[in-house]
Amino acid sequence: MYKVVSRFKETNHDGHVYEVGDLYPKDGAKATKARLEELSSTKNKIGKVFIEEVKEKDKE
Repeated sequence: MYKVVSRFKETNHDGHVYEVGDLYPKDGAKATKARLEELSSTKNKIGKVFIEEVKEKDKE
């Protein structure tokens, strides 16, 4: 699961605008491993991190 850390418009999801705090991808949408890596690093056209992985806490 990923959380949006910088607002962006996802061209792969019909131009959906992701706001800070949103989960990525939105319900009903899919993202490739390559796209996740691109958005979670600076290796994209803008050179900015847009999403970060959210690790679920261990349930006791």
